[in-house]
Amino acid sequence: MKRILALLLAATVMVGTLCACGGTTSGRNSTASDETSSFGADAHDNSITVGIAQDLDESLDPYTITAAGTREVLFNVYEGLVKADSDGNFNAAVAKEYNVSDDQLTYTFKLRDGVKFHNGETVTVDDVLYSFKTSAATSVETSLVEALSNIDSIEATDDSTVVIKLKKASAEFISYVAYVYITPKDYADNKNQPIGTGPFKFLSRSVQENVVLEKNSDYYGTPAYLDKVTYKIYEDATAMVAALDAGSVDVCAHLSVEHVEGLNDNYNVLEGTMNLVQALYLNNKKTPFDNEKVRQALSYAVDVDAILELTEDGHGTKVGSAMYPAFTKYFDASLSDHYGYDVDKAKELLKEAGYADGFSFTIKVPSNYTPHVKTAEVLVEQLAAVGITAKIQQVDWSTWLNDVYTNRDYEATVVGFDAATLTAAAMLQRYTSNSDKNMFNYSNEEFDKVYAQAEASTDDVEATKLYKQCEQILAETAANVYIQDLAEFVAINKNLDGYKFYPMYVMDMSTIHYVE
Repeated sequence: MKRILALLLAATVMVGTLCACGGTTSGRNSTASDETSSFGADAHDNSITVGIAQDLDESLDPYTITAAGTREVLFNVYEGLVKADSDGNFNAAVAKEYNVSDDQLTYTFKLRDGVKFHNGETVTVDDVLYSFKTSAATSVETSLVEALSNIDSIEATDDSTVVIKLKKASAEFISYVAYVYITPKDYADNKNQPIGTGPFKFLSRSVQENVVLEKNSDYYGTPAYLDKVTYKIYEDATAMVAALDAGSVDVCAHLSVEHVEGLNDNYNVLEGTMNLVQALYLNNKKTPFDNEKVRQALSYAVDVDAILELTEDGHGTKVGSAMYPAFTKYFDASLSDHYGYDVDKAKELLKEAGYADGFSFTIKVPSNYTPHVKTAEVLVEQLAAVGITAKIQQVDWSTWLNDVYTNRDYEATVVGFDAATLTAAAMLQRYTSNSDKNMFNYSNEEFDKVYAQAEASTDDVEATKLYKQCEQILAETAANVYIQDLAEFVAINKNLDGYKFYPMYVMDMSTIHYVE
């Protein structure tokens, strides 16, 4: 029987700059099922089907999105005044231009003429003011709320100009502006019928079955090539494989290397990375993980190179702290080898910490994310070599969210954390002592101090240096056992082209097109 790895669809608590490793490898033969294939030069009607492994959030309101998979889809529907491109740059979107005062306290945005919402109404400055105020009041993304709380005033100075004044300068403020999605003033049904300005508009949704988008013919920018995109939900990995074999899915991302090796020749395979930090995350308040030497011992006891080889045939990228390579200017590659694989050093530290005979603990892992389960299995074997007995407890995703993430009722877990915004804060803020996202219960006065300095800095070079210092602290204190940014494989119909890897967890459908 074909070995199947479930798809990894990182959620907000799990899962940006560009890591477009790119490159294609040829697909391999596999037996097709009895489903009707969609492949063939004349088979398409300028629409595609995208396979996804998890349904979207119950609410599609842009300010209450919690799952990365929902952001991934709605990236095509919602836009801000500026928008991130595949290189991680922030370009004019609903705003045609903007400028920043010399003191970096005043941002002036000029709206693009004639931008229309999906309901046909023209975007006005009142819609922009409403969107900023609503986002500040209701967004579930902590770092975005904190950034918006820095706004001293926001006003429209004429029919096309919005001026934002900050309380204190912020080198990263423009990156947060991209995630304030512009929606119609006082529109109350985004949760069911989202309305944005993007290249695709929402058409329909059938819970646990599909989400359908159609081309926005009024789009102000480069129009989408496709007329319709249907996201088909396959929460069962076997069903997804059958759909791929049959050719009834045109695009499927977040696949494992073991999965794509069995694809038939109707697909091209693109390789990038997941844009997340997979780690053995530790509850720093639980004994013995409240002991820094124990955490350091675990870091020495883990052979990351072997994990990559055993789980993904060497694919993936090592990380040594809470930042992944796509955050180019923030990522410190030197930390990836901060702890070399050293069994003797691990045993020495355990002895110094009072655990010469080792100890036992449980790793709670969400059962629907097979790459994390596989990594946990390798960790169990590696830790045994230093006398540590680890047991894996697989739990369903909702249980993991409630017990591990929300209630912090766990000793250790293996998952991946991503960035909801293209900011260093999105990855590092959760480590501050008072963060409601600090599920690790990590508390370090030096980290808090340096992080606050980075946030307060108005100089981008200085802020970057301070954020890297934060990463250094996390590595040196072994806040967690950092492992990798998982490899990502995308299967795409060989008759399609234009897929782009982005620095965050999105799929841009506007650039995908059929090859003539």
